[in-house]
Amino acid sequence: MVHFSGGTSGVTVGLTDTEIRKAKGAERPYRMADGGNLYLWVTPSGGKLWRWGYRFDGKQKLMTFGKYPDVPLARARERHAQQRAILADGVDPMARKKAIKIAVKLSSENSFASVAALWVEHLAARKEPAPRRFDSAASRGGHFALPGLTSHS
Repeated sequence: MVHFSGGTSGVTVGLTDTEIRKAKGAERPYRMADGGNLYLWVTPSGGKLWRWGYRFDGKQKLMTFGKYPDVPLARARERHAQQRAILADGVDPMARKKAIKIAVKLSSENSFASVAALWVEHLAARKEPAPRRFDSAASRGGHFALPGLTSHS
């Protein structure tokens, strides 16, 4: 972190990319603060993770933004700003992220393609012989109907 003390007020500038690249693993993990409780967590093996510590509803929470260099400094700051805005609106960013993840999973599980695949699987697993039309219907559904239906979702 770079400190400037010129003028009447001291201005603190966060981490630089050079500082981050030069950071090496130590015997114990350590933090490199960027500002606003955003920091780079450096592990003993030299791994670098972006983390943000915040409080919601009286509880300390920790959100991870990704691994450096996959998530560069500028992108980590963008993600941090987005999550801080969500927190400022009175919403727990971690709960929101989890709810979005669940909604995406449910929407994909309830798609026509997944329900059709389950139906075909069910018919194929029957002990009695499947109707003669089954193979051709399953084939036509997979080759003709599903690609057109799933490409619009």
